[in-house]
Amino acid sequence: MAAAKIKKGDNVVVLSGKDKGRTGTVQAVSPKDGKVVVDGINVTARHRKPSQQNPQGGIDRKPAPMHISKVALADPKDGKPTRVRFETNKDGRKVRVAVKSGETIDG
Repeated sequence: MAAAKIKKGDNVVVLSGKDKGRTGTVQAVSPKDGKVVVDGINVTARHRKPSQQNPQGGIDRKPAPMHISKVALADPKDGKPTRVRFETNKDGRKVRVAVKSGETIDG
């Protein structure tokens, strides 16, 4: 299994689509489907009829999954999109590194 380049909690930049250029935090990743859910991005509205649980009814807005290729990790230095590479640090741990700035992403 390949190591995950984008993980839950990462800051990402949207590369294409209606939310192009916007940034957000990853809420969920499903590697099997190749999808990510980003907070406040790709928001869909679902019109709900009034029901016993929700007597008011109304519009539910929630972020929908989008393909992982449409997002790129935000560089920790300047917030612009960057690719990710893996390096082993002095402790022998494998860490993610931003290609653009060379900064480590996780510890």
